[in-house]
Amino acid sequence: MNFSKEERRKRASEILSLLKERYPDARVLLYYRNPFELLIATILAAQCTDERVNGVTPLLFSRFPDPDRMSKATSEEIEKIIKPTGFFKAKTKSLLGASKTLVDRFKCVVPETMEELVTLPGVGRKTANVVLGNCFGRPAIIVDTHVKRVSMRFGLTDSRDPKRIELELVEIIPKKDRTPYSRVVTFHGRYTCVARKPRCGECVVETLCPFEEKNL
Repeated sequence: MNFSKEERRKRASEILSLLKERYPDARVLLYYRNPFELLIATILAAQCTDERVNGVTPLLFSRFPDPDRMSKATSEEIEKIIKPTGFFKAKTKSLLGASKTLVDRFKCVVPETMEELVTLPGVGRKTANVVLGNCFGRPAIIVDTHVKRVSMRFGLTDSRDPKRIELELVEIIPKKDRTPYSRVVTFHGRYTCVARKPRCGECVVETLCPFEEKNL
């Protein structure tokens, strides 16, 4: 699908307008009350459903509500709580490492820049963008599995590399629309443009979609 940048820009604008109407309540579904909690929840959400993460974070945050207290937890204490999210040993290492870095380098305050966020253990560009877009009002293209799949089907990117996808979408989506795009496309990927047997007959942007394997 070799579309020009201008064609992709126009399609992205039209798609976003329709999806905003379809999903007016699109939002991050992870439970959180502040930037620290969203940071931790997003780390836990790697290769895990939001629902399962939401099942463990209330207890996790009640016991370790801030970077200082979480940094002082033992690995065993964290692992016992987050085990249902999978890969719990690696995630525990990330949670403790991120918390300790927040204490040591950032005075227990979650930083507000991409450059600083990605220095935290376990935090890549996707996690950083989740925090930047939802807590700090920064323009954020959040390339999760849904945004990756749906954006490719829409013909807005030809890449499979998350960082490259982010950069390509940044080129065609205005700053004010980047976080809204991420939210509604994630919802669309969850509920309509699913990985297997997409519900193309129910899709409000089907006529704009060049996906060749439609399920009509």
